[in-house]
Amino acid sequence: MINAVGNRMTREIARQQKLADALERTQIQISGGKKLLRMSDDPVAARRIATIGTTQASMAAWSANINSGTALVSQADGVMKSVSNLMTRARELTLSAASDTTNPADRATIAAELGTIADELDALAATRDSNGEPVFATGAARVMRFDSDVSFAPVPSAADVFVVGGNSLSTGVRDAAAAVAAGDRAAMGTAITTLGAAISHVADKHAEIGLSGGRLDRIGDGLAMRGITLKDERSSVEDTDLDVAIAQLNAQDLTLQAAQAAFAKINRQTLFDILN
Repeated sequence: MINAVGNRMTREIARQQKLADALERTQIQISGGKKLLRMSDDPVAARRIATIGTTQASMAAWSANINSGTALVSQADGVMKSVSNLMTRARELTLSAASDTTNPADRATIAAELGTIADELDALAATRDSNGEPVFATGAARVMRFDSDVSFAPVPSAADVFVVGGNSLSTGVRDAAAAVAAGDRAAMGTAITTLGAAISHVADKHAEIGLSGGRLDRIGDGLAMRGITLKDERSSVEDTDLDVAIAQLNAQDLTLQAAQAAFAKINRQTLFDILN
C-alpha cells in the first residue's frame, strides 16, 4: 500500500513537472515571439522555415544585384545622353565645315573642336562606377543574376556601344577632324555619312539600356511581392500568435496551480488517513 502511494506521488510529481515545463515553454514563446524553439517541436514546419530562409537569402542577393544593375543603368543612361549630344555636335560641325561659306580658319577651329569631342568620347567609354569598375566592360558585357533563372547584362560592353563597323566612335570623329582640317570635301562627305550611322547606333544602344532598366524595375517589383508573401508565410509558421499563446499560458497556469494545491492537500494527510 505504501509503495502504491509512493508511486502515485512520483507520477504526480512527474506530471506537475511536465506542466511546469509546458508553462515555461509557452512563456518563452511569448517573450521571444517564436513558437518553434527546437526543430523537434515541429520537424515539417522547421524544414519549411529553413527552405524559406534559403530562398530569402537568395532573394536578398538578387535584390542587391538589381540595385547594382539599376545604378549601372542609370549611370550608363547619363553617359549615353552625353555621347549622343557629342555625336550630334560632331556631325553638325562637319556639315558646317563642308559648307562653301566656311573659310580655312573656321575649319581649323572646327577641326580642333572635333578633336576635343573625340577625346571626350574616349573618356566616356572609360567611365567607371562607384566601385571603380568600368560601366561599359572592356571585354564581354558584365552578366548579373537577378532571379533563380534570370541572368543578363544590364549594360552593353564598351565594344558594343563605342565601336561601329570596326572603328570606335572617337576614330570616326577624328577622321572627320582630319578631313575638315585638310578641306577634303569628299572625305567630309564620307565622315558625315559615318557620323550619321554612328548617331543611329548610339540611339539604338541607348534604347537598349533603357529597356534593361525597365526590365530590372519589373523584376524588382516581382521580387518585392514574393518577399512579402514569403515573409507572411514564415511568420504564420514561425511566429507566436500572442492571443492564443496568452490564453494557453493562463490555462496552463491554472492547471498547474490546481495540481499543486491538490498535491499539497494530499501530502498533509497522515499515513493512517491514507490507509483508512
